[in-house]
Amino acid sequence: MVAASESVLQLNGLGKIRRNEQGKESPVLRDVDLTLQAGRITVVIGPSGGGKSTLVRLLNRLEEPSSGQVLLNGQDVRQYDPLQLRRQVAMVAQKPFVFSGTVLHNLQRPFAFQGHTLPTEDDPQLLELLTLCQLSTDWLQRDARSLSVGQQQRLCLARSLVTGPKVLLLDEPTSALDRPTVTRLADSLREVCHKRRLAVLLVTHDLHLAKIIADQLAYLEDGRILEQGLPAELFARPRSIALQSFLALPARMQD
Repeated sequence: MVAASESVLQLNGLGKIRRNEQGKESPVLRDVDLTLQAGRITVVIGPSGGGKSTLVRLLNRLEEPSSGQVLLNGQDVRQYDPLQLRRQVAMVAQKPFVFSGTVLHNLQRPFAFQGHTLPTEDDPQLLELLTLCQLSTDWLQRDARSLSVGQQQRLCLARSLVTGPKVLLLDEPTSALDRPTVTRLADSLREVCHKRRLAVLLVTHDLHLAKIIADQLAYLEDGRILEQGLPAELFARPRSIALQSFLALPARMQD
């Protein structure tokens, strides 16, 4: 069994610079160091525009860094074919997207894209994954687009996990969900992470979600990680003025 403390994805001095239409350079991320571990959920919080979504996109090569490196099990991710990398470093986007057809058809899509044999509705691993993601096994023949937003989000989670990635990236996964649905999704994520030994990175402005789900917490502002550590310590005793100010904001202003 993989030890919970084993590093899976490591970010070393990661930076990203963008140029505007006039060619002026603007740093989006600056010297980000972060380690994702097997069986643990790392949550990155921070204000809108601080670089959270860019950070996620760099980890599975939807964008390329301007400096630094990302290592997957010690190997630079730039040495991977992007499609092969994304099978190991899966991503669930902010807005759930489901394909037309049934829940089963959606779960079969990753296998179809890879040219593999499609799992059937009685596949034991598929049924176990549905249970982990709190989706009824009776829903396999339901129209996927008839599900609620929260159910679609959990379906996207199941679809991203069906081929067994090592890392899961989540970009603001609860932005369209109410509080009870957020709690149910958090329960699903915790169980999936721990049972499947996943290294999870979740970026969010939702402090309720961060408090109930994070094993490790990092605060990102203006492209820099200003603090990181245990969630209870950062929430109770923030050291930087920036994090103190962010935590003091009304919830509606943190997005």
